[in-house]
Amino acid sequence: MIVDCGVYAKGERQDLPKDPETVAQAIDDNGECFGWVGLHEPTPAEMHRVQQLFDLHELAVEDALQAHQRPKVERFGDSIVVVLRTLWYIDEEDAVETGQVSVFVGKRYVVTVRHGEGAPLSTARQELEERASVLGHGPAAVLWAICDSIVDGYESVAEQVEVDVDEVETSVFSAERTSDAERIYLLKREVLEMRRAIGPLTEPMESFAHGAVPLISPEAAPFFRDVADHVVRVADQTDALNTLLSSALNAHLARVSVQQNEDMRRIAAWVGIAAALTAIAGIYGMNFDNMPELRWYYGYYACLTVMAVTSTTMYAAFRRAGWL
Repeated sequence: MIVDCGVYAKGERQDLPKDPETVAQAIDDNGECFGWVGLHEPTPAEMHRVQQLFDLHELAVEDALQAHQRPKVERFGDSIVVVLRTLWYIDEEDAVETGQVSVFVGKRYVVTVRHGEGAPLSTARQELEERASVLGHGPAAVLWAICDSIVDGYESVAEQVEVDVDEVETSVFSAERTSDAERIYLLKREVLEMRRAIGPLTEPMESFAHGAVPLISPEAAPFFRDVADHVVRVADQTDALNTLLSSALNAHLARVSVQQNEDMRRIAAWVGIAAALTAIAGIYGMNFDNMPELRWYYGYYACLTVMAVTSTTMYAAFRRAGWL
């Protein structure tokens, strides 16, 4: 659906009807203003309507309707299309959910197409409208506000994932026996999803920061330097989280292996003690007439004493060896 439409001139929002036709007409009539049309999971009909009004490239429109694109920047004539992945974290499920924002930027218009529930652009729009000096840079200012808002979302998600990674590390190295492999795997999968969203943005943000992309004026380029710095920082943080999870998984598997070895030693020790007793009982349970002490009055008690002394001695030896 069409979420919001606005026309801006000299950093101020114009009091005009909120519909795409009004925006398209206003930017045609007045070269000093630009328009911003925001859509959320639009239908093909709605997208086709906006495409005709702003002469959007059909291939870019097709990509915008499909919410599974890789982050990228593409140029179509006098316009560019920026595809960004949005992230938000569901702590109860240790899950990173993803969405997509496609930003069509022309000389006098910005069209945003958002998929997913994360990173609503209404907050970015409101904050930008309160900064007339920034909004005066035109469509580049809108692109900056969107990128800044989404990258801030990356940092928030990374911080929440880091908390869960710390919990996993504490659990792995605790004295209690825990089964952390499944949670570690789930977190690694979510971190991989984060890397897919963040990694491809490093180069485009650097290009924006250096004014190497059309429609990003030298005056607007410095605003993207902070965004580019945040992208690099959160990318490094994500790589570190992935490394920590790999180390935690290896440590967990090593601890499981050590615990299994300790269990096998305990079992072997008890089996050894039981085997000695079984051997004594088995020998004196044989039905031979010429067995020594078979007719002795105290033979039964002596056999029990030997069994008790043997088991006690073996237990003490295994205990000193650390097997029990």
